[in-house]
Amino acid sequence: MPDPSGDWYRSRVADSELQSRLESAAVVLIEGARACGKTATARRAAASEVFLDADPDARALAEADPYLVLRGAAPRLVDEWQAVPELWNPIRRSADLDRRKGRFLLTGSAEPPDDTTRHTGAGRVSRLRMRPMSLFELGASSGEVSLAGLLDGRRAGGAARTGGVEAAAGLICRGGWPGTLDASPLAAQRFVRDYLNEVRRADLGRASGRRRNAGRALRLLRALARHTASPVPLTTLARDMDDGTTPPTVREYVDELERLFVVEDLPAFAPHLRSRSRLRAAPKRHLVDPSLAAAALGATPERLLADLATLGLLFESLVVRDLRICAQPLDAQISHYRDNTGLEADVIVETVAGDWMAVEVKLGGGRAVEAGAASLRKLRERVDATRNGEPVKLVVVTTGTHAYERPDGVTIVPIGTLGP
Repeated sequence: MPDPSGDWYRSRVADSELQSRLESAAVVLIEGARACGKTATARRAAASEVFLDADPDARALAEADPYLVLRGAAPRLVDEWQAVPELWNPIRRSADLDRRKGRFLLTGSAEPPDDTTRHTGAGRVSRLRMRPMSLFELGASSGEVSLAGLLDGRRAGGAARTGGVEAAAGLICRGGWPGTLDASPLAAQRFVRDYLNEVRRADLGRASGRRRNAGRALRLLRALARHTASPVPLTTLARDMDDGTTPPTVREYVDELERLFVVEDLPAFAPHLRSRSRLRAAPKRHLVDPSLAAAALGATPERLLADLATLGLLFESLVVRDLRICAQPLDAQISHYRDNTGLEADVIVETVAGDWMAVEVKLGGGRAVEAGAASLRKLRERVDATRNGEPVKLVVVTTGTHAYERPDGVTIVPIGTLGP
């Protein structure tokens, strides 16, 4: 089948991971927020395709006779499969009857409501998460500092493709959306505002099958944006909304935003400690792309440059996005560290083998970088190395221009050098 995405397609970190999963599973399900590029990536690997979200006739056929819509050369792409949730069991059954690998390639921008009649995909379905594009995928990072190399303990060096606080503010507001690659900054920001409006007005209702209040959803998105990269409880979010919404209702809305892959919180790291410090287990709040938080706050690059505290939190969210993307093909997980003494690490990257590295995120350099390095050294002393092992790297991610190793063992990595 000819390349349906044309010359404009920008390579994704997930491309090779998708091929690997098609070779190991009968069904690959690509999940992620709308407009993050799932369909374009899937079409490059598919031999035939059907679009349930955009083709009413195909959707009607799937509802009338699911097995007919599954006919086609493998891998058969079923785009936005959740538009007809009844397809799940026929897909699973087809995979049982014909156990060849790479039979079906599904995409989904929402997890459908729970259905007790829908059987598990265990042993048949491999789930691949996609997110908006990282700076490396956008071409805004040189990729000279590889996350895989950092986790292997290799020395880091290289020059950033983009650097500086002003550039970071612009990249945050633009976001990693494939649909805005060639758009002006103002057009890209308009795209993100429109995206949020669709989420709150239409997508929330589809995800839950229940009517949702668009105004309440907007107030929640603004509250989440104000507390980006913070371990804020539901009670605080409810109080921030200031409209009488109760914490249980906030939980319902947050759950639905998670099912739409719009909210992706960062869990807490739980190492064994040498000290008597007590770990905090609350997750940090993050939207899947920092541009969503900027749009919810009505922030432009100029406004962010006038509010460095907010810019710093959104920059941390950008770094979290890129680390998630780079960590996934390595089967590595990311989390954050926080204890009752106030000691924190913005991100912990941990491999399946148990190797780990700690990351602090800082705007600019100078005293901020020194503070980040000091915090990381203290964390290294606090974690029980006999049970968790020594960190393979202590890393400060910055808006700077050059990656280098410090004499104290801390590595400085500009976000404009980070790649998979």
